[in-house]
Amino acid sequence: MSYFVALGFLAVIASLATALFFMLRGGTGGPTKSRRMAKALAIRVGVSILLFACILLSWQAGWIQPTGIPPGA
Repeated sequence: MSYFVALGFLAVIASLATALFFMLRGGTGGPTKSRRMAKALAIRVGVSILLFACILLSWQAGWIQPTGIPPGA
């Protein structure tokens, strides 16, 4: 499960890097450049939501356990 989470975070970072590339790309891209950047950011949002849902479902199924500060401490 930890590999899946790590791959999900890498996919989010890759999508952000792609959007940054399209934003900083030289020349006049016009609407095509903006559309490609928006698509990369939309993919990032989708991957982030999918990653959150998978982590939540894994917690509900008991595959992962929360760690950290116990509630009420």
